[in-house]
Formats: sequence, C-alpha cells, structure tokens
Amino acid sequence: MVTEKWAVAALRVFLVVLFGVLVVFQTLSLPGGIAYTTSQNPHDAGLRWPLTAIAVFLVLCVEVVLVATWKLLTLVKNDRIFTPASLKWVDVIVWAVAAAWLVFVGMLLFVGFNADDPGMPMLLFLVTVAITVFGLLLVVMRALLRRATTLQSDLEAVI
Repeated sequence: MVTEKWAVAALRVFLVVLFGVLVVFQTLSLPGGIAYTTSQNPHDAGLRWPLTAIAVFLVLCVEVVLVATWKLLTLVKNDRIFTPASLKWVDVIVWAVAAAWLVFVGMLLFVGFNADDPGMPMLLFLVTVAITVFGLLLVVMRALLRRATTLQSDLEAVI
C-alpha cells in the first residue's frame, strides 16, 4: 500500500530528527540548563547532579522507545509485524516506559513531601498519570499484538 509506505518513510525521517534533537538535549542543553538554574538558586545547588542524571536518564528512555519503534517499522515494512520478533520490541518499549514511570513516581514523592507550593507536585502528578495511561495502553496493545500473532501463526499452519 502506497500510503503505508509513505507513512513509514516519513515516520523514519522524523524519528531520526527527533533522536538527533534528543541527543543534543541530553548532552548539551539539559546539563547546561540545570547547571545554570542551580547556580542562580544557591539553595538548589545540591540538586544539580541528581537532576542532571534524572534528565539524561529520561531522555535515554525516550531514545530507547525511538529505536524500538524503528525496529517495529522495519518489521512493518517487511510485512513481519505479526511475528514473535515484534513482541520483543514492544517489550522494550514497555520496559522503557516503566523505567520512566518509576523515576517520575520517585520525583513526585520527593517533590511532594518537600514542596512549598502545589504547582510542581501537580505537574509531576499530571505527567505521572499520563505515563501510566500510556504504559497501560501499551500493555493492552501488546496483548492484542500477541493475539494477532497467534492467529496469524494458526492461519499459516492451516494453509
């Protein structure tokens, strides 16, 4: 199908662009921005390296999702999406989302118990709930993919 090929090709281009932007953020922008912010607020100076590590880790989780998505697109292109190989890459995405979720829950608890105003805890709560919804959606989609893969295998065995 022509539309599917276009979509896969366009998605691959934007995955590469997004991955490149994330690498720049991960190596230059986030560490520099956090260093500047903590230097402007002396009482936050002790948070510089933990925040940098958390930010770099979260970007790494997104990069893992992008690479796994690339691999899934390759399976779509080769018409092998309903094979057990695709489940492996969906598992990679689920685990990356779960790792990011754990980090956000930890940040929510830390900030929630130490915040003076509710703004930042509410923002972290919103992001944590969004990641939870996304992760659970992925688990459901993975179950559907597993079922479709089983049906495909059964159909090929009959034919």
